[in-house]
Amino acid sequence: MSLEARVAALDWPRIEGELAAQGWATTGALLSADECADLAALYDRTGLFRSRVVMARHGFGQGEYQYFAYPLPDPVAGLRRVFYPRLAPIAGRWARALGEARTYPETLEAFTARCRDAGQTRPTPLLLRYGPGDYNCLHQDLYGELVFPLQAAVLLDEPGVDFEGGEFVLVEQRPRQQSRPMVAPLRRGEAVIFAVNQRPAQGARGMYRLALRHGVSRLRSGRRHTLGVIFHDAA
Repeated sequence: MSLEARVAALDWPRIEGELAAQGWATTGALLSADECADLAALYDRTGLFRSRVVMARHGFGQGEYQYFAYPLPDPVAGLRRVFYPRLAPIAGRWARALGEARTYPETLEAFTARCRDAGQTRPTPLLLRYGPGDYNCLHQDLYGELVFPLQAAVLLDEPGVDFEGGEFVLVEQRPRQQSRPMVAPLRRGEAVIFAVNQRPAQGARGMYRLALRHGVSRLRSGRRHTLGVIFHDAA
């Protein structure tokens, strides 16, 4: 199946329901083992990237990641292109629920044109690499004034085989309550779709905002690669 057909075949009612209930949802199997290996191997092709970040230098955790340069490699550009039109209607419904006037165009090309008009021209899809002892602190991927409210991360190695530990962690910050920790169980080739910053939630007095942050717990052994698919570009 083509990538577009695979994404179209996902259980989107379930995904949207879980996004509404908890701010994240897993896709189930999306990429093959060979596709994952090919994506992970891109990490050592430095000419594909615009910058490299060593997390410990900035207090982000341990490990490193690289932001792809334009033009994006075909598999990365393809995932970004086919996910966007499925997520844009959800983003629009979230904006309306939160009383925001912001709208999201139907195509990725139209949205990235808006990013350029806002001075956000640097691509944000990234490839992350973790080794033993590495982790990623809780954070949000906000790169400018214009933010698409959903993003995806695809796990490229097999838990329990290629690495131990390294769970994908989310924390929901609830007003006047303690934060709620969550772990998204992922297999190789599976994506998690999640809120970049805030999601709407229904309360006794109407809709309110819940903020989410995400990260990765410490790896006990092995190596872990993740592809991050972010739709807004950076300033």
